[in-house]
Amino acid sequence: MPERLLLCTDLDRTLIPNGPQPESPDARGLFNALVSDSRVVLAYVTGRHRELVEQAMDEYGLPQPDFVIGDVGTTIYRIETDGNWQPDRTWEEEIGSDWNGMSNLELQALLGDISALRPQEAHKQNSHKLSYYHALDDDRAATSRAIYAHLQSRRVKARLVWSVDEPAAVGLLDILPRAASKYHAVAWLQSRLGFSDSNTVFSGDSGNDIEVLASPVPAVLVANSEPDVRDEALRQAAAGGNSDRLYIARGRFQGMNGNYSAGILEGIAHYHPALLPPADGRQ
Repeated sequence: MPERLLLCTDLDRTLIPNGPQPESPDARGLFNALVSDSRVVLAYVTGRHRELVEQAMDEYGLPQPDFVIGDVGTTIYRIETDGNWQPDRTWEEEIGSDWNGMSNLELQALLGDISALRPQEAHKQNSHKLSYYHALDDDRAATSRAIYAHLQSRRVKARLVWSVDEPAAVGLLDILPRAASKYHAVAWLQSRLGFSDSNTVFSGDSGNDIEVLASPVPAVLVANSEPDVRDEALRQAAAGGNSDRLYIARGRFQGMNGNYSAGILEGIAHYHPALLPPADGRQ
């Protein structure tokens, strides 16, 4: 059993039960009991910006984390005991140079003639994240080639993160500095806090989690994930030699269904069973 654990989890449709599948009634309470253990450092890893993270915490009764990796890995905050959010400016400096001095608005103008892309609302953008909507039936490969051609003309180093807003049935695209991603941010946090892969677990459900799910970081894919995400995560994990680092939640752990927080708990039981509190939440 590790002396401590860095538990990094996605929010939407991972910890937050906002997908179409049912949530096990006792799962979030047991999750809250787990992260109240002083040995557990909790980090939310999400595409949401700060205000939407705080909104989710209020709406779903989520525990206050120790850290938030937000905006698809482009921001990192340390949450103090009084609830104050402290941004990690060194992380912003780490990723900032990749865009060659160009701002979000300048990059939007550069990509303005790519008709498949529709900019997301201003509050979903930041200085290191350019976000778009796109139709689900768009040709991603062609759109990606057009984007990279434009960016390379200005020596901008970027990564494209594609995902899907399932309730809205719309595609999402985040253009980030090449050094920015959920995985790189998790690795940065590990380094800053003195954690290794042996005492870190990541949980996720969607396309923008796959890089972490397939990485050397032990990970759990919750049972409510889409089959194509599951297949791609398994394929990439196998290609990278990390199949033993990816656990697929199946349900039936302590009578729960493996969806959302029940899947996270099932993954912790797989990797670090001694850290789990009893099913009734008593320590």
